[in-house]
Amino acid sequence: MISILLRNNLTMAIAESCTGGLIAHKITNIPGASRYFLGGVVAYSNEAKIKILGVSSNTLRVHGVVSEECAREMAIRVARLFNASVGISTTGIAGPSGGTKEKPVGLVYIGYYLEGESIVQRHLFNGTREEIKNKIASKALETLDEILRRKYG
Repeated sequence: MISILLRNNLTMAIAESCTGGLIAHKITNIPGASRYFLGGVVAYSNEAKIKILGVSSNTLRVHGVVSEECAREMAIRVARLFNASVGISTTGIAGPSGGTKEKPVGLVYIGYYLEGESIVQRHLFNGTREEIKNKIASKALETLDEILRRKYG
C-alpha cells in the first residue's frame, strides 16, 4: 500500500467514528507516514460529522449514522477537507451495547474514496469492543491495499 501511494504521489486522510483514531494510529506507527498521510478526524458525534466533515443531516436522519450513505459521505468529505487523493471512513457499532436487531453490535461500514470514485463495504465483526475495533482497522487497511493494487498494479 505504502509503495503504491508513494509511487503514484497519492495522499490519504481518514474520518473515523467507531475506531476512534485507531487507523490513524496504525498508519502513523510506520516511519515516513508523513509522506502520504495528511491527517484524520475522529468524528464520533453526529454534530462532529455534520460540522467538521459536512455530512448531510438529512443523510443521518434518513439512513442513520451506521449506514452506507454516511460512510460514503464521510470518506468523500475527509478527502476534500484535507485535499487528499484517498479518503477512508469508518462508522459502526463496536459494542458492547448500542446494537439493535437491524443494526447489531459489530456492524460497520467502511468507506473508501479515490479519484472521484467511492466504495463502501458492510461488515459484521464479533468479539469484544477492542477486538471489533482492531478488526475494523485491519480490514480497512487491507481493503485499501487491495483497491490500490487493482487500480495501480
